[in-house]
Amino acid sequence: MANVITGLRILVSVALLFCPVFSPAFYVLYLIAGLSDMIDGAIARKTNSVSEFGSRFDSAADVVFVAVCLIKLLPAVDVPIWLYVWTAVIAVIKIINLISGFARHRRFVAVHSIMNKVTGALLFMLPLTLSIVPLQYSGIPVCSVATFAAVREGHFIRTEKE
Repeated sequence: MANVITGLRILVSVALLFCPVFSPAFYVLYLIAGLSDMIDGAIARKTNSVSEFGSRFDSAADVVFVAVCLIKLLPAVDVPIWLYVWTAVIAVIKIINLISGFARHRRFVAVHSIMNKVTGALLFMLPLTLSIVPLQYSGIPVCSVATFAAVREGHFIRTEKE
């Protein structure tokens, strides 16, 4: 069941490509995709159907959803240069975390911390708030939390805590 929901997220994400950005259809599909991401893992755990395939399938569905959102949203939103720079800094920290995790543990390490989950929730809500709060303002708290989460993730990887 969880893998069916994950597959639904991929289909809904692809359908987003054909919706005008910020239209009612876009928001409905966006919410369905986001909610499916929240429940598929819970269902897998509840039904004792957690699997390596399911975990990888979920990650692939996340990549598709994020890629589609970037394809749709970036051309429609005026992103300040400083926000691109800040996002690049966060990406560099995350890449360093991946490399150091691999060097230390001989495998890629994913830290599912509360702060990473908060970052994900804020990123998910961001497109839903753009008509109310301009990105130049809403980007600050999102990037602040994401930076803190990335630095904290690096600390956990290096000290093996969390």
